[in-house]
Amino acid sequence: VLLGLKRHYKKRCQGRMRKHVGDLCLQAGMLQDSLVHYHMSVELLRSVNDFLWLGAALEGLCSASVIYHYPGGTGGKAGSRRLQGSSLPAEAANRHRPGAQEVLIDPGALTTNGINPDTSTEIGRAKNCLSPEDIIDKYKEAISYYSKYKNAGVIELEACVKAVRVLAIQKRSMEASEFLQNAVYINLRQLSEEEKIQRYSILSELYELIGFHRKSAFFKRVAAMQCVAPSIAEPGWRACYKLLLETLPGYSLSLDPKDFSKGTHRGWAAVQMRLLHELVYASRRMGNPALSVRHLCFLLQTMLDFLSDQEKKDVTQSLESYTSKCPGTMEPITLPDGLTLPPVPFTKLPIVRCVKLLSLPTSLRPQKMKSLLGQSVSTKSPFIYSPIIAHNRGEERSKKIDFQWVQGDVCEVQLMVYNPMPFELRVENMGLLTSGVEFESLPAALSLPAESGLYPVTLVGVPQTTGTITVNGYRTTVFGVFSDCLLDNLPGIKTSGSTVEVIPALPRLQISTSLPRSAHSLQPSSGDEISTNVSVQLYNGETQPLIITLENIGTEPLEKLEVTSKILTTKEKLYGDFLSWKLEETLAQFPLQPGKVATFTISIKAKLDFSCQENLLQDLSDDGSSVSGFPLSSPFRQVIRPRMESRPSNAPEGSKTGDLSHLKTLEAVLNFKYSGGPGHAEGYYRSLSLGLHVEVEPSVFFTRVSTLPATSTRQCHLLLDVFNSTEHELTIGARNNEELTLHAGECQRMAIQVDKFNFESVPECPGEKGHFANPKQLEEERQEARGLEVNSRLDIRWRVPSLTRSGEASVEGVLSQLVLEHLQLAPLQWDVLVDGQPCDCEAAAACRVGDPVSLEVRLTNRSPHSVGPFALTVLPFQDHQNGVHDRELQHTLSFVGSGTFYLDAVQPSGQASCLGALLFLYTGDFFLHIRFHEDSKSKELPPSWFCLPSVHVRALEAA
Repeated sequence: VLLGLKRHYKKRCQGRMRKHVGDLCLQAGMLQDSLVHYHMSVELLRSVNDFLWLGAALEGLCSASVIYHYPGGTGGKAGSRRLQGSSLPAEAANRHRPGAQEVLIDPGALTTNGINPDTSTEIGRAKNCLSPEDIIDKYKEAISYYSKYKNAGVIELEACVKAVRVLAIQKRSMEASEFLQNAVYINLRQLSEEEKIQRYSILSELYELIGFHRKSAFFKRVAAMQCVAPSIAEPGWRACYKLLLETLPGYSLSLDPKDFSKGTHRGWAAVQMRLLHELVYASRRMGNPALSVRHLCFLLQTMLDFLSDQEKKDVTQSLESYTSKCPGTMEPITLPDGLTLPPVPFTKLPIVRCVKLLSLPTSLRPQKMKSLLGQSVSTKSPFIYSPIIAHNRGEERSKKIDFQWVQGDVCEVQLMVYNPMPFELRVENMGLLTSGVEFESLPAALSLPAESGLYPVTLVGVPQTTGTITVNGYRTTVFGVFSDCLLDNLPGIKTSGSTVEVIPALPRLQISTSLPRSAHSLQPSSGDEISTNVSVQLYNGETQPLIITLENIGTEPLEKLEVTSKILTTKEKLYGDFLSWKLEETLAQFPLQPGKVATFTISIKAKLDFSCQENLLQDLSDDGSSVSGFPLSSPFRQVIRPRMESRPSNAPEGSKTGDLSHLKTLEAVLNFKYSGGPGHAEGYYRSLSLGLHVEVEPSVFFTRVSTLPATSTRQCHLLLDVFNSTEHELTIGARNNEELTLHAGECQRMAIQVDKFNFESVPECPGEKGHFANPKQLEEERQEARGLEVNSRLDIRWRVPSLTRSGEASVEGVLSQLVLEHLQLAPLQWDVLVDGQPCDCEAAAACRVGDPVSLEVRLTNRSPHSVGPFALTVLPFQDHQNGVHDRELQHTLSFVGSGTFYLDAVQPSGQASCLGALLFLYTGDFFLHIRFHEDSKSKELPPSWFCLPSVHVRALEAA
């Protein structure tokens, strides 16, 4: 027994000595010797079951084999095997190595350092060198032997670490994880806090080495928490914070919010939020509130979709508490170790879905003056259109907007925002971020209700200089955090362009009128927007002055003003100028300085058709009497009522008579084009539109128009049946005629004695227009021109004394062709002169009995053709005022010469006359009737051309 124990003890000692010698050889760089000694030590120790030293010998054998296979070491990247020229001493291979003969190695195959450069043959010869697979197996065996001893935990842990590093080089991550998992559960003796931190840090590094990033981050976080364990008197919050930052990549976290704006979310949001909360707490305990605010902002911005409603409230409350002491800014934060934390803008508080640059209001929108060609042609190219230029500018056009802003005017940008928070969101100091032009942003404050949906928000500002301005984004202050949100960093945002041109300043014109605003909003077919609408109610024929006040409310002088009007499409026929004005006095006050006021007057004349075309009135009856007295001493008067069959069945009983013709509506647009200041020099102007709504109520109607001859051939009587369609008493009269008074709903006939018209002097339409117009249109225009001349001569006006309102009544639309012919002078103008005095009136020509009286018949040819010759016979008679005409006057008067007169042919615009004489033998009143001889010449002409005046001669006693 003693011999057996002695032999057992001897082997154990030899095995341990071999192991020790192997260690020394390995330390001395004698790799082959160490392999031999480790191999023999393993065989000796295995035979005596010395497990602790056996494990150590196996570990040494693995270490030597690792050095052979991986000469670059296991701490870094796997390097190539050592070649000749290695750093090992040259004499080490030549040294006598006891026991080397026990290894089957050809000494001639070794180099000076004991390693064959041909690794394939060397591995085959070096029987004691483990293969890469055997290395791991021997490590497992060694670790299993270490685990048999409670006090060998540190050694076991080190063996696990070494095995993991080897496996990492071999890229066998799953087997390496098994070793690490075993290392986690190794029970070590009582470790200090620093040793625990070191242990978890090493585990984290090893997991990182084998590509287990999340596992690495887990142990790094455990190490961080160990830094601030309750058992530590002075917790290391800075070390904790630093370790926590190192865990971020393992949990797919980045401190740059841009990494979370694209694609789907990566990583476990719950773990990430927990880690971010720990960063916030650690930075606060470090005494760095700015850092806490930055991490809390990052948490709210990137994890908003994963926070519950209660968590959102808690996080925002914490953020408000932190920012009350240290507001959040857009400045990057640089940590002591050089790491920079980028700013975190709140692009989700609120969420912006759409950004749209708004054009100025129509009244302030600048317009470019048209060039001589009528279009804006670029001077950079001689071509009107170039497809190359259009293609190259496609991208620029997609971002640049086709309207302009004006320097010094308030400009607007509309944002469609959404509040994702479950509570009311208050946004303060919301303004625009721009570049390219000096821009004064006017901040706005808004309060968005909980989960508001898309909500329009308008941000305004004033460009201070000219050029091209680009809206880059917007700025907000939410929960005490200042954010600059750039449009390029906003996902899913819709925008129609963000670049607009700012032109030089223009004046601003404000107009006010003397008329009340209208509830009717005009809609011009051109699509122009009307800034102001006014309305007025007029009687037909009434004229109303519209006083317009112009005020320059801008900062630039008003230098140019142009006023135009456009009557909107109407079915009503307008006579005369609906709108008229004179700008000379107003323009004399220009340039209109800022704050100054100028006025001018526009005359509104509502003159529609005065004929009663609805046929609602009963025809006037002559009542069996002939209207032949001159003048009409007792005009016919009749109250007119509408025919019963013409009255609507649903008409109200109390409807007024004026409802016979419903109200007419006239609409027009006044356009004010104005400019001044630097913008005028650049060719820009502004346009302001005023809508005018006029309701025209009927005043009088002319129900019938006819003519009667007058005593003079150059005059006639125009008979007008006038109906008062108002509810008030009305007076009407023509020039140089007495006024007639008409009660409401009453009709009277008025006779106006007028001189006949020479319509040939009425100007015709231009020749160019006449060539292309149809004959019917020409005839209508000619008739309108004649009606206008007749109306201007009559000058018929009405008054409503109770309302102190007045106007004119036009007969332009009621004169028929027949009436116009009666009012026209005959082409042949006949004049009869008695004793040199014309006789064409009721007054009698006086002469003395016994004195010869000259009688002259004069003809003026106003026709375009030659007329004549003519023969005329003078037939005298006396009117006894009882219907009897005495024509037997051969004993009462005598002709001096012949009683028949002859006229030769008269050329156009020519004149001819014939002379004779009469001798009255007795006193009395005599009438001369001049009769034409019927011949071929006179029959060719209309009878109306031979209209001679009646001649009344009164013979008096001789003196």
